Amino acid sequence: MTFADFDTDDEREPVLAAWREAGIEGRAERWDDATVDWSAYDAVVVRSVWDYILRREEFLAWARRVQAVTRLLNPYAVLESNTDKTYLRDLGVPIVPTHWSSRELPDWPEYVVKPSVSGGARDTTRTGDRAEAARLAAELEAAGRTPMVQPYLDMVESEGETSLLYFNGRFSHAVRRSAMLATGATEADNARARLRTPAPDQVELAEKVLTAIPHVLLYARIDLVRLSGGQPAVIEVELTEPYLFLNYEPQAAARFATALRELL
Repeated sequence: MTFADFDTDDEREPVLAAWREAGIEGRAERWDDATVDWSAYDAVVVRSVWDYILRREEFLAWARRVQAVTRLLNPYAVLESNTDKTYLRDLGVPIVPTHWSSRELPDWPEYVVKPSVSGGARDTTRTGDRAEAARLAAELEAAGRTPMVQPYLDMVESEGETSLLYFNGRFSHAVRRSAMLATGATEADNARARLRTPAPDQVELAEKVLTAIPHVLLYARIDLVRLSGGQPAVIEVELTEPYLFLNYEPQAAARFATALRELL
């Protein structure tokens, strides 16, 4: 058993330890290491491949090759869809209002502009200037990237984002995450979270999203915010390389290992 890994993943050792406790022999490999024989593993678990956003096509080509020789979790079809946030257009559930063009921007007090292939707020800008937002979106289009223009939601600073974690379709835990673009936020602030009991309407929305996905998912993280009217909305569905906040819930790593064992 192996998982495609990135060097800075502080969840790697807890995962491997939980696998050993569950009787699963595992090790970490880098996804772009050409010397790895992926067919030697019973399964490959994609984890902290956070550099895929810089070379998505190369990453997807790797995922296709791996799925041809062993089991890939999550599967290739999920990775292909989930690595471009245009999937949000087809979810069929409430999402953060999103404008997918540099033209005719809605009149919002503040804007967040980002590309549809991104992560960790990379190439993401918050601005109160509508013309600036349009210019940034146009620059993304000129570079062949799909822009996402969204309103900045003040409730994110008071309510935070709620991330619900699921392993093999079962709820494990949820955390409240700080707003990454809040005024004065630092990288350290963005890394902080705390356990949260999700509200019934948040659970209902997250599970509606999961039910609509026609693939077995070893792991899933559903990120939600509340809109100005109080209703929950999806900000992102993390099915490729989500941080799982395993160190915040004592049983989370064991649940992750149990889910993997069930799928082998």
